Amino acid sequence: MVQVLVFLLLFAVAVFLFARQARQIRRNILLGRDANLTDHPGQRWRNVLLLALGQKKMFRKPLVAVLHLFVYTGFILINLEILEIVLDGLLGKHRLFVPLLGRLYPWLIGAFEVLAVLVIVGCAAFLLRRNVKKIPRLRSHDLDGWPRSDANTILITEIVLMTLFLTMNTADQVLQTRGLEHYAATGNFLVSGNFTAIFEGLSTGLLVAIERSAWWLHIIGVLAFLNYLPYSKHLHIILAFPNAYYADLNPKGTMENMPSVQHEVQLMMDPSLAAAAPAGDATPPKFGAKDVFDLTWKNLLDAYSCTECGRCSAACPANITGKKLSPRKIMMDTRDRLVAVGKNIHQHGSFQDDGKSLLRDYISEEALRACTTCNACVQECPVSINPLHIISQLRRHLVMEESSAPAEWNGMFSNIENNMAPWKFSPDDRDAWIHG
Repeated sequence: MVQVLVFLLLFAVAVFLFARQARQIRRNILLGRDANLTDHPGQRWRNVLLLALGQKKMFRKPLVAVLHLFVYTGFILINLEILEIVLDGLLGKHRLFVPLLGRLYPWLIGAFEVLAVLVIVGCAAFLLRRNVKKIPRLRSHDLDGWPRSDANTILITEIVLMTLFLTMNTADQVLQTRGLEHYAATGNFLVSGNFTAIFEGLSTGLLVAIERSAWWLHIIGVLAFLNYLPYSKHLHIILAFPNAYYADLNPKGTMENMPSVQHEVQLMMDPSLAAAAPAGDATPPKFGAKDVFDLTWKNLLDAYSCTECGRCSAACPANITGKKLSPRKIMMDTRDRLVAVGKNIHQHGSFQDDGKSLLRDYISEEALRACTTCNACVQECPVSINPLHIISQLRRHLVMEESSAPAEWNGMFSNIENNMAPWKFSPDDRDAWIHG
């Protein structure tokens, strides 16, 4: 009964803390502007199945994709086994599902054990890629400090959790042969059943201690992992699904125009359209975005969903040629600013001006101006993140609110305004080159 009460308290505290943090993340995301992304539900569910669940984009690099699939599938399916552990803890039972599943039980646990081994192999390979082989996109200065240690911490934690799972099962298999009432016979497990000789010479008391310690450490580790997720890039394990569903379905080259500005341009090109101007058409109070409040909620969901894998920056022509722009850093900086705003709101009840903004304090003008709007970052992201949308909104604020643009841009803007083309030729002279 004491163990049940301890487990109940531990489980309740873990769930409460995770739920509280999840509410804060949801509140932070909803600080963004509204965006209607509910059209074409069939295509959106297809994105969830192919991109989030099927990891379609990952398979552009098959070896890495297979290793990631090991870890991902293991995480999803082995957590089904957590259900039995939780029920055992709450009810004071041991392997509650044995009577319910009968002969299927050892096969099911055996499959989980195979996945556990694959998770260990996959995590070990990723640790080697990050710290020994030192893949360039995983050694970038974008990841200096917490992001780099976060990735390693998660990989090591996964290896420890899977090892505890296998240790628990191995000790359990030996205890079953000794006739203890608490350890009912389940049949041989596919992986741990081959390692029982390691524990055969140990006393029953020590074996019970090993099995129980592995059981407790495993579930405590899982609950700790649950509460670590909201502070980690691995929150994408959860958010990749809604982020794929709410992805922008427009063609990659389509830019988001502001209707009021678009109408002014159309009037400039064809003044006869003035008569067809919609009633109530007015200039919006703000152009572009300066802080996270000016971005859409989808932009903020993107920031929380970022896996920090660096595929966007590795494909970015500006980044490749040494410019300051890194799409990954754009997403990380947006998330950092959003977290700071969330803490401000939590502390004061509502946001109090802290003298900072996403533009300049987190993301520099130099980085924004380096973007070629080629959409390579959008194309490469495995979880449907759009760094370009954030870049374009921040750049729109610079140009239209602050009149801050390089001299070359201002010349182009002036030519478009006066000549309706980027070049310094009047419309009447545009075809003069053909003469002679």
